[in-house]
Amino acid sequence: MANFAKPSAPRFTAEVYQNEFLPAGGRDVHAIVTVTATGGATATQVALPGSAAVVIMVDCSGSMQYPPAKMEGARQATAVAVDALRDGTAFAVVAGTHVAKEVYPGQGRLAVADPVTRAQAKEALRHLEPGGGTAIGTWLRLADGLFRSSAATIRHGILLTDGRNEHEEPERLRATLEACAGRFTCDARGVGTDWEVKEVTGIAGALLGTADIVADPAHLAEDFRLMMEKAMGKEVADVALRLWTPAGAEIQYVKQVAPTVLDLTDRRTEAGPRAGDYPTGSWGDEFREYHVCVRVPQAAVGQEMLAARVSLVLPDPSGQAPSVLAQGLVRAVWTDDLAASTALNPQVAHYTGQAELAQVIQQGLEARKLGDIGGATAKLGRAVQLASASGNEDTAKLLAKVVDVVDAAAGTVRLKAKVADADEMTLETRSTQTVRVKKT
Repeated sequence: MANFAKPSAPRFTAEVYQNEFLPAGGRDVHAIVTVTATGGATATQVALPGSAAVVIMVDCSGSMQYPPAKMEGARQATAVAVDALRDGTAFAVVAGTHVAKEVYPGQGRLAVADPVTRAQAKEALRHLEPGGGTAIGTWLRLADGLFRSSAATIRHGILLTDGRNEHEEPERLRATLEACAGRFTCDARGVGTDWEVKEVTGIAGALLGTADIVADPAHLAEDFRLMMEKAMGKEVADVALRLWTPAGAEIQYVKQVAPTVLDLTDRRTEAGPRAGDYPTGSWGDEFREYHVCVRVPQAAVGQEMLAARVSLVLPDPSGQAPSVLAQGLVRAVWTDDLAASTALNPQVAHYTGQAELAQVIQQGLEARKLGDIGGATAKLGRAVQLASASGNEDTAKLLAKVVDVVDAAAGTVRLKAKVADADEMTLETRSTQTVRVKKT
């Protein structure tokens, strides 16, 4: 593999794992691309002026006063997040109800983090009071406007809600997410158990962020601190996974499969002849893995071809050729050796299973909500089997709160008669979190 690095930026590497051998007539090539970035910023470094901007959106709808601990927890968590800002980071706080209002600094601008502005922001948080409805799109649109006032390359939002998006048409929120995609990333959190999992995970997915549940408001502060520390470690924005394919080859799908499952197939933008870019967002010190499936033309036994060239690219703001951060190759070789062509690459097999795990959990929980006991038992039983086989212990523990496990290896389970809302929502929200391939 060829590895490239820009001065003072994380160093990227790309490794491709695949079984390149296809049987006669075989056309679909599967590969796992592992991308690793090392040597990025730390959360304690001073941010370069204008390099990073953060907008924190806090739900202040009327439901946040029931119980009062939710609003107080939100104030404390936001204060902790403000304290975690690196000096030099541009930031703002937004209060979200059926409208969005600037809490700090106001006047359509961002403040620059230092001891004075952090203290002023925390003082402003004391005046947050619950009241009104919920229209999340208005919060995101205000955040987008604030980001547009900044030249920062790293643009990150944190959004907290405790309820459903009841005061805005779903189409309006979808249009807002489409407009904001690529302009900033956003982590989304649901506090309590009265919010809609698909809304929160949909926001995070569209904006290449993380989603999670914080059932107990007392845990909000620690969650916000960790989110902000991770955001402060980002140093390279708008990195794209570029796939070039030869004539006759077609990309079937591109999915992020670690640390979470996220389908990027429909987010392709053309990048020249037979090349397309898939967004990956901002990077610090971290790894991510992608499952690429390429359909190639049929070829005779003994022939081989380059099925795809995978590159991590960083666009040049001036419009010049992008920087290539890392690169790897996906190959196809036709053989009549049955053992070679049918062997499963461990990485491909593992992440195919992890993607199925996320899918059957979501299908099983939906069947359970609809009263389809047989369907829910079958799907969640398969989830237990996949979690056990892959060593996904965290998901296995969450499943055990929804089903009684009779035989994990066989996927034999019984639905629990009573399940806490928080346990079911936690399983659904975290269903897309994956584990890496076991090292042997």
